[in-house]
Amino acid sequence: MFSNQFLNEIYTDLLSLRRHLHAHPELSGEENQTAALIAGELRKYGWRVRERIGRTGVLADIGPVNGPLLGLRVDMDALPIEERTGLKYSSLREGVMHACGHDLHICIGLGLARLLSVNKNISHGVRLLFQPAEEIAQGARWMRSDGALEGLNALFGVHVYPELEVGKIGIKDGCLTAAAGELEIEVIGEGGHGARPHQSIDSIWVASHIVTGLQEAISRQIDALDPVVISFGAIRGGRAFNVIADRVKLLGTVRCLNSQLYEELPKWIEDTVQSISNSLGAKSNIKYKNIAPPVYNNPKLNDLLEKSAVSILGLENVIRLEKPSLGAEDFAELLQDLPGTMFRLGVAGENGCAPLHNGQFNPDEKSIGIGIEILYETFLTWMKEQNKLSDKST
Repeated sequence: MFSNQFLNEIYTDLLSLRRHLHAHPELSGEENQTAALIAGELRKYGWRVRERIGRTGVLADIGPVNGPLLGLRVDMDALPIEERTGLKYSSLREGVMHACGHDLHICIGLGLARLLSVNKNISHGVRLLFQPAEEIAQGARWMRSDGALEGLNALFGVHVYPELEVGKIGIKDGCLTAAAGELEIEVIGEGGHGARPHQSIDSIWVASHIVTGLQEAISRQIDALDPVVISFGAIRGGRAFNVIADRVKLLGTVRCLNSQLYEELPKWIEDTVQSISNSLGAKSNIKYKNIAPPVYNNPKLNDLLEKSAVSILGLENVIRLEKPSLGAEDFAELLQDLPGTMFRLGVAGENGCAPLHNGQFNPDEKSIGIGIEILYETFLTWMKEQNKLSDKST
């Protein structure tokens, strides 16, 4: 099935492990059983393991202690989604599901760990970062603050991608995902009788102007070549059908690909919202929280990954993605002072695949072996490149 004979031998074990993980998902920051299982597996393979890094995270190292160190980040958490796949190994936890493929990511990381553990010619150190709480964009910060990146020279990541069929991968230089922020706007008006709105300041009416006004302002005040998306997912306000609401709260998200513009957006949003509110006689309180910066794929590491993938999959199955995603990925937090790259792993089977974060998400499990092979070849190639650089310097 795969070009690596040892991978063929352990593939059944990896599938069993994936199905166990899928049946026992854990939410962000609660990945205790998942982390214990991972740590136990890694110790069996001879890795040097550290637990409770970034709360429930696991770090594992193998190979030389000194010299260049290469890393792979693997996310572990599940989502608060009810599973609707009908699989025999469906989630046993009501309302919790691995609907983003992190169970596959874990098995890719553990499969890579097993391949590296039996390779007696590893010339450089490798670190695996099993990260919690990716879905709430907190885990990368937790691990970073606990020193998970110390000594690392480069970092790779992988994420399943339902838009590509199994056997293909997607790569992209530069910006892969968007910067994201969380937006909360509280509109403060003046309550009154529904029959006499002119005697009040209708906060629902003001909030509706803010929602539409922001969209209109984006199209006329921000360069169309730097896309900005503001989406409101919740509106809360009012207590009765015949009472003008005095307060309304808007909850939304902000996405942007331009890092400089992203830094300017909080003030722009504040000024725009206050201008709309003031013009209608209301006040607004605005809270803005950064979720994650954009993922920036290092071109040199991307080229190395591409060559390795082509040697395994063939040129026609390594797709250069034209457009970035406006989704957020806290892998970006780990790349603030470290070169790295993330690739998209095709998981759509013969009948396609439901989107990420969907209760019917059911990726093709053959993608696990493909992800392992690509990363294994990439890591060995990186080590060869480091050896060449070392030879030149001497």
